Amino acid sequence: MNSTVWMALALVLIVEGLGPVLTPRIWRRMLLSFARQPDALLRRVGGGLVVAGLVIWWMLNHSPAG
Repeated sequence: MNSTVWMALALVLIVEGLGPVLTPRIWRRMLLSFARQPDALLRRVGGGLVVAGLVIWWMLNHSPAG
């Protein structure tokens, strides 16, 4: 795999790990509230995250060099 992909994965793991490390009670409450949401809402949130990630990826790959 490309080293950029590994770097991106590392950053995702760091960011995702900050919640449970810094504020475990709030993180747990957030997860429980997500678990209570209807599937349709979770799909919309997940879809929005995927679209946001794709837009950022596209912008980074199509930005002018310089």
